[in-house]
Amino acid sequence: MFILNDILKPLQKTFSSTELGMNRGQWFTYAILSFIIPFTTSISSNVLRSIQTLFGFHVNQRRFYTFMASNKLPWNKLWLTLWSMIPEPLTDGRLLIALDDFINAKTGKKIFGCATIFDHAAKTNQSKYPWAQNVVLAGVLKLVKGRWACLPLAFRFYLPQKAIKAQSENMKVPGKEPLFQTKLEQAVDILSQVSHHFAGAAITVVCDSWFGNDGLFTPLRKHLGDSVQLLSRLRSNTALYMMPHIRTFKKQGRPEKYGQRLGSCAELAARFISKASTHRVFLYGKYREVHAFSMAAMLKNIKSPVRVVWVFRKTQWVALFSTDMELSVEQIIEYYGARWKIESGFKEIKQDIGSSKTQTRNAHAVINHLNFSLMATSIVWIYGTRLENTPERRHYVKGRNTFAFSDLRHIIAKAALADDFNAVCNKNQKLSRKSFVDALLRMVA
Repeated sequence: MFILNDILKPLQKTFSSTELGMNRGQWFTYAILSFIIPFTTSISSNVLRSIQTLFGFHVNQRRFYTFMASNKLPWNKLWLTLWSMIPEPLTDGRLLIALDDFINAKTGKKIFGCATIFDHAAKTNQSKYPWAQNVVLAGVLKLVKGRWACLPLAFRFYLPQKAIKAQSENMKVPGKEPLFQTKLEQAVDILSQVSHHFAGAAITVVCDSWFGNDGLFTPLRKHLGDSVQLLSRLRSNTALYMMPHIRTFKKQGRPEKYGQRLGSCAELAARFISKASTHRVFLYGKYREVHAFSMAAMLKNIKSPVRVVWVFRKTQWVALFSTDMELSVEQIIEYYGARWKIESGFKEIKQDIGSSKTQTRNAHAVINHLNFSLMATSIVWIYGTRLENTPERRHYVKGRNTFAFSDLRHIIAKAALADDFNAVCNKNQKLSRKSFVDALLRMVA
């Protein structure tokens, strides 16, 4: 309960000191907890039901829906406050930022941000072009009680240029003119904001091969300088080059930027597999023996020297690269393996928290709901970081010994539903509590 108090009180203080601002701060606290508590999916009606049933806090329905669709919530201040509460955000002296995008499939035509989006991960029985929202997300990768986690930091809705030019109503935020930005431009904006807050910290952006190219790297270096590094994956047909020779004498023409062509990633993987050595790496929750080979090379797609690491499995291989030449082979493999936590984070945001289930339609309601979902996820991990002991896994899964996201939500639910929790919201009176709260907790356990 005291950990929740330390997290939620600073967030409440970001609201104005007027009576209306203080009321919004209380409502925000109960709403964010309703997103976290594993009672049901976080559609707005269920959030209202959770506030009234679990906390005994009586809210006028009309005022509640007005609050959830308000454009007065100080999200910028809330996020900056939350960023400052992340305990020890650096890993080995670096701020590891995972970058990726995800889609939220919807059914209504008038939902903000929805368009026909290509889904590269669609299954055989699913449409490859669903009607969905596309969101670019950045989160900090951090070890939480011996396991990697991704704490969402910031996001942008990707609005297709074609839909903006067609002046589609669901592309507009009231009071703002829709502005087209590519996903790479949105990523640069997000990372610039993060870098400004964590001033002086060296940033390593961990992303997949779609983002890991010159379209992201050059603008980042232009805005943030040499303190930003890139760690990503190479495609099998990407060509690698030797380092350029340093001239010891004057020669007509510009100095060469690239040395001799070494071959594609696939060709070099076949050549280097016999030279691979064994490395002990903390990967996917435990230490593993990994066969890998590394070398320095030049990449034309980012116009920079990189350290390339080939990781060999039984029948497959993967090529990783980092512009930070000081990273060891073990660090490159571990950090890129930790990138998967942003993918599992998408599942937590969409399915566990319930972002994909929301029926909100107007722009402010959609933006608020996703902000609530992402902030709830970050608060859960911050809470887990500040626990004295490592939580136990409540449901056994073969091959997994570390605690799960749902385990932390269960611990927070117990703290939030304690009899003395109302002190967090500056409530002097004791709110009425339903007798079946414990039964509900057992049902969702």
